[in-house]
Amino acid sequence: MTLAPQHNAAASAPVLESTVVVSWKAPIAFAIVTLLSIALFVFAPHGGEATFRLSPAGDDFQLPPVVLDSTVTALITALVMAAITVAAALLVRARRKVSIWLTILFAVVFLIGFLTWAASGSSTPVIPVPGLLQGALSLSVPLIFGALCGVIGERVGVVNIAIEGQLLAGAFTSAVVASVVGQAVLGQTLGLIAAAVAGVLVAFVLAAFSIKYLVDQVIVGVVLNVLVLGLTSFLYTQVLAPNQATLNAPPRLERISIPVLSDIPLLGPMLFRQTIIVYLMYLAVALVYVGLFHTRWGLRLRAVGEHPQAADTVGIKVNTTRFWNVSLAGAIAGIGGAFFTLGAVGAFNKDMTAGAGFIALAAVIFGQWDPIKATLAALLFGFASNLQNQLSVIGSPVPSEFMLMLPYVVTILAVAGFVGKVRGPAAAGKPYIKS
Repeated sequence: MTLAPQHNAAASAPVLESTVVVSWKAPIAFAIVTLLSIALFVFAPHGGEATFRLSPAGDDFQLPPVVLDSTVTALITALVMAAITVAAALLVRARRKVSIWLTILFAVVFLIGFLTWAASGSSTPVIPVPGLLQGALSLSVPLIFGALCGVIGERVGVVNIAIEGQLLAGAFTSAVVASVVGQAVLGQTLGLIAAAVAGVLVAFVLAAFSIKYLVDQVIVGVVLNVLVLGLTSFLYTQVLAPNQATLNAPPRLERISIPVLSDIPLLGPMLFRQTIIVYLMYLAVALVYVGLFHTRWGLRLRAVGEHPQAADTVGIKVNTTRFWNVSLAGAIAGIGGAFFTLGAVGAFNKDMTAGAGFIALAAVIFGQWDPIKATLAALLFGFASNLQNQLSVIGSPVPSEFMLMLPYVVTILAVAGFVGKVRGPAAAGKPYIKS
């Protein structure tokens, strides 16, 4: 008996090859920045040297300062940036993704070259690196809290334009409550709690109008920003200014040094000699990241933001989930607002947030709705803002207006897609009506 040949169906089945989509945006951006750097560093040199001071004056362990010659540094940074650009182009040509670490390396090399070039042409060519980093972190704290607020809101399907109002409400409320209580620890604690409550109240209004009454989320957010700004400005003029000593003199938070960690050279003073709000920020970033991607709560939240109808079919209450998570995000932003009055300035001033909520919203987009990436984006914006302060102090010839533009230029590049594909949650900004 002859047996018919048996064909392996699995072997004969056609194999579908996945299409790998690559983008030349990163190599092109690298090439543009490299050419501009060569034009600036090589063809417009300042000459001289720049000194990078790596340790604060009072530290027991002192790192030796680094002295860089501007001409040599310009050539080296130009060559390294060109090499990274070529490497990125080869990766794209091989249909491979350009690593985020390659982008970070490119940015660090450019920054070293730029600081050396700028400081060598100044009257005092000394760059205090610890002060530069500490100032960047301080300016980034409210941005990070606001970015976390925006990530949670948009992940659950609500575009939170009212981050600015939540930060401002938290700053105002914390200043008043802490001033009235007076006693340092109790006043600061109650001030932080009051700031969180104020942020929740603003978020409550946003959630009520956008989720229950289906009002356009962007319009509600803009109106809330204007409302909070007008209300706090009126109360400051009529109530706080005439009673500055009793209503607008909150006790400032003291810096807390963590043993051993605070003695780490360079990074220790920046990260581990901070106020309690900064440590709460570290905790908030970790909790939001783990919660979003490694818990049942985060799975439900992301499901509501991506496909609310599918989430509804498996028993998730879409609008209830959105409501409570927008409120939680408001509490986070409110605590970020308290940093202005309890951690930085020590008093409330009109419009003291100065657009920080909108920069935080840009960090959400730049960070691709990921809490870690949004935190890094907020740090970048804070660093750029502090950099122009430092360059003004050392007398650099770089116009301060140019540095003030940098965060917004980075934002435009991010929105334009130079940092990769930028796509938010599918249902963000879309009200859900149960059928």
